[in-house]
Amino acid sequence: VFNAETAELLSHHQVEIKQEFPREGWVEQDPMEILNSVYECVEKTCEKMKELNINIANIRAIGVTNQRETTVVWDKTTGEPLYNAIVWLDLRTQSTVERLLKRVPGKNKTFSKFKTGLPLSTYFSAVKLRWLLDNVEEIKKAVEEGRAMFGTIDSWLIWSLTGGKDGGIHCTDVTNASRTMLFNIHSLEWDPDLCKFFDIPMEILPNVRSSSEIYGVMVCFPVFESGALTGVPISGCLGDQHAALVGQMCFQDGQAKNTYGTGCFLLCNTGQKSVFSEHGLITTIAYKMGKDKPVFYALEGSVAIAGAVVRWLRDNLGIAKTSLEVEKLAEDAGTSYGCYFVPAFSGLYAPYWEPSARGIICGLTQFTNKSHIAFAALEAVCFQTREILDAMNKDCGIPLSQLQVDGGMTNNKILMQLQSDILCIPVVKPSMAETTALGAAMAAGAAEGVEVWSLNPGDLSAVTCERFEPQINPEESEYRYARWKKAVMKSMGWETSDGPSNGKPK
Repeated sequence: VFNAETAELLSHHQVEIKQEFPREGWVEQDPMEILNSVYECVEKTCEKMKELNINIANIRAIGVTNQRETTVVWDKTTGEPLYNAIVWLDLRTQSTVERLLKRVPGKNKTFSKFKTGLPLSTYFSAVKLRWLLDNVEEIKKAVEEGRAMFGTIDSWLIWSLTGGKDGGIHCTDVTNASRTMLFNIHSLEWDPDLCKFFDIPMEILPNVRSSSEIYGVMVCFPVFESGALTGVPISGCLGDQHAALVGQMCFQDGQAKNTYGTGCFLLCNTGQKSVFSEHGLITTIAYKMGKDKPVFYALEGSVAIAGAVVRWLRDNLGIAKTSLEVEKLAEDAGTSYGCYFVPAFSGLYAPYWEPSARGIICGLTQFTNKSHIAFAALEAVCFQTREILDAMNKDCGIPLSQLQVDGGMTNNKILMQLQSDILCIPVVKPSMAETTALGAAMAAGAAEGVEVWSLNPGDLSAVTCERFEPQINPEESEYRYARWKKAVMKSMGWETSDGPSNGKPK
């Protein structure tokens, strides 16, 4: 919860959501657990506000932000999901992508680039939805009987929070729609030709709205007898990376931010024109702040594994009990001692779009220990960001003079210093890390009919920031970056889809 005049964070609550890995490369979440976590966060935050003597009747609007390509299909008559949500970095659709590619002249992955801004990849929602329609009997049946609804998590939440099976609003915003591969980012409509190509029935798709308008009002929660926010309009909706762009106040052409979460996402505002990358970045809608407002575009570089590599060191390798301990190990080492880590657990995203890549750690010697590996893991996040920034500088022609950063991993000071060293430019971090939530709040508060938040640049309050300046010489940085690129080349071409599906040798 934010103060609309000062953008100050007043209260918050968070709950970690379980990731399920039913098979190698599969990543799922339970849509009911996601919904219940929202109920719980609202309830707990409202309790905290009462303790702070802030009247919750002052909450004027609600914004929603979500991990974007995660796909869910539910039954509109029962309000229940028909399968787990397939998470954005899930890889099960690799064979679906290959099958679809065979139907494209010259197997050109970028065949729809000028309509959608996206390459054909396991990452986007259309292929996840295609997989569900092909493999889940219950979903096939629900579609035939006209009971199925598709959405990214924002749609699932808004529909559930505005009444669900009793009149819930089935919608999404332009930013989330632009990540499905079914949406034309120029006409701002679902594209009939793409729906036909993926063989997706258009009637299951949500209505597409702007990022800032009243979609509906909150109804009383089933678990929440008090109905604290009943009747409050839901009036902001942005995919998480777009919300962070707004929260970092990147409203000018050429402003960019990098968010360090599970993955890493660098977005650069390109204004009211869509720029198409020659260097492996994707074109996406940045935001559209109202029904009658213009649409803004961004170039984006997406890295699948950032914070997830720390989680992997903690949960899979057990080299530390907490994420903080991983940071401590890296700090103790102070160097990777020639060890390089390419965390291509879900293939490589930008700028390579290489689903066959897999994670590798190379340059190991008898001297290498867990601290060096922890350091190499953090360094990998920074190298991946550098690759995207290089691509962005080539596409935009104007190198960034500093990088604005946010997201959970930015609390890691070692990482931020490393990032500045590897980019050879300052890294600037706002003192309040919840910029994604702030962006969703700004969109909600600025909506017509709410109008408690001004987005005029002159009215935006300046944010206090921490700066990290490069501390190593550029030659050292270039040398390490060149070695990293060598490691990336070695990580490619591991996985072929004609191998056994369970990863066991034949």
